[in-house]
Amino acid sequence: MFGGIVTHPPLRGVRILELGGYVSGPYGTSLLAALGADVVKIERPGTGDDFRRQQDDQSLYFKQYNAGKRSLALDLKHPAGVRILKDLLPQFDVLLENMRPGKLSALGLDPQECMARNPDLIYVSVSGFGEGGPLSERPAYDTIGQAFGGLYSVLGDEDRPQLSGALFGDLVTGLTTGMGILAALVGRKAGTGGQLVQTSILEAVSTMTIDNYTQYLDTGRSSPTRQSRHPQAQNFCVRASSGQYVAIHLSSSQKFWRGLATALGRAELIDDPRFADYDARTRHYFELTPIVQAEIVKRTADDWERILTENDVPFTQVLDMETWSHHPQTEWLELLEPERDGVSLVRPPWRFNGQRPNRDSRAPRVGEDTIAVVQSVRTPEQIAELADSGVLFVATSETVGA
Repeated sequence: MFGGIVTHPPLRGVRILELGGYVSGPYGTSLLAALGADVVKIERPGTGDDFRRQQDDQSLYFKQYNAGKRSLALDLKHPAGVRILKDLLPQFDVLLENMRPGKLSALGLDPQECMARNPDLIYVSVSGFGEGGPLSERPAYDTIGQAFGGLYSVLGDEDRPQLSGALFGDLVTGLTTGMGILAALVGRKAGTGGQLVQTSILEAVSTMTIDNYTQYLDTGRSSPTRQSRHPQAQNFCVRASSGQYVAIHLSSSQKFWRGLATALGRAELIDDPRFADYDARTRHYFELTPIVQAEIVKRTADDWERILTENDVPFTQVLDMETWSHHPQTEWLELLEPERDGVSLVRPPWRFNGQRPNRDSRAPRVGEDTIAVVQSVRTPEQIAELADSGVLFVATSETVGA
């Protein structure tokens, strides 16, 4: 076991204003919050982020992407709300938004105006297709990004694209957004000042399909599918006698090929002309697959755990989410926070000096931190008046933590 939880988060002192909903922006800032950043989430008065799903801070999905943040409920459709946001800008390092292109500009919150208020501000804009071009005005969620970016094609069978079972588009956008923010923060420290950082779901998904695009260039096939890569990767997902599946990935290594053939009890395959080297196995991959399956199904997954390990073959049993979450390796890595209030938060995928950043397990209620954030730019009397008029929404002491 490594050295526990990070006690000096690397982003301590960084302040981020988030005008983000759902996942693509909030996931990125949730990682930065776990690294120590103070993230203030600006939400609609009353209902807040749509991902709260009318459950306020009890939505498991909202918790996963927003725990550890603070909530400022502010009506940006009202000029007084916009003025409050502008007055807060000098106190923050980053402003992130993932609205449709032009929406913030129409409110007088375009990059130029915001950076005039704070020349060192990093203004981060996340969109569906980018801020220009023929599709820029279209609404875009995860499905749209995956479909347009090619994931549904490369994860489907030939002539049969299909939905995927994961939120690939939004999550990779959150990762790339976080990376862009970190790069801009490093650049600012080096003297670049404030920057406009722009990305989109389409751009982020391209980082996941880069290998498939290279396949297209290499083979001339316009539509690589989920099976196109298998011969190149020399990988297999096959069923053991116990019902579990075993995944194997040989790549181009002759060592691993010899180890697999030996583990299968089929040493004669090592020098079989169809499989003797990587190029031959690539050409005859679909002949090799049923041979591997026929041998794997003769033993249990636990048997193969021992045999494949002894022969140093790259493999794993195929886990579901429940098994993964309780696996000793996952526990050793301390990837998950202890479960509280029905949710176990996933920690950031890094360790610093052997220590894992933890996550504040509590998500804010809508407007829970409105007063704490706004009191630096408005008097108590002004806050009370703005709350009465609906420009600000303040969670009452009776509802906080209820």
